[in-house]
Amino acid sequence: MSVYLIGSFEVTDPELYADYARQAPATVAAHGGEYLARGGATELLEGEPHGKRQVIIRFPSMAAARAWYNSPEYVPLRALRNRAAHGPLLFTVGTDEPAP
Repeated sequence: MSVYLIGSFEVTDPELYADYARQAPATVAAHGGEYLARGGATELLEGEPHGKRQVIIRFPSMAAARAWYNSPEYVPLRALRNRAAHGPLLFTVGTDEPAP
């Protein structure tokens, strides 16, 4: 079952966020993750925007997604991201298997 990480960030420190963005992809790949969207152009169709930078990452399973998020490689980068940007981040189960 695929699991998707979805984030919508307002970057408050571009230089610090650039440091995060340079380091994070290796940690994602190490846990089987793949970026599907990462800071590209967006078009808001409805509702209120949460942030200007959207990120979508696919992981092969919830276990892999959680292992990445809590990994010794990513935890310090997570703290770096939280200093450089703010906004919601969530995991959602893909449609290839029903949600629990």
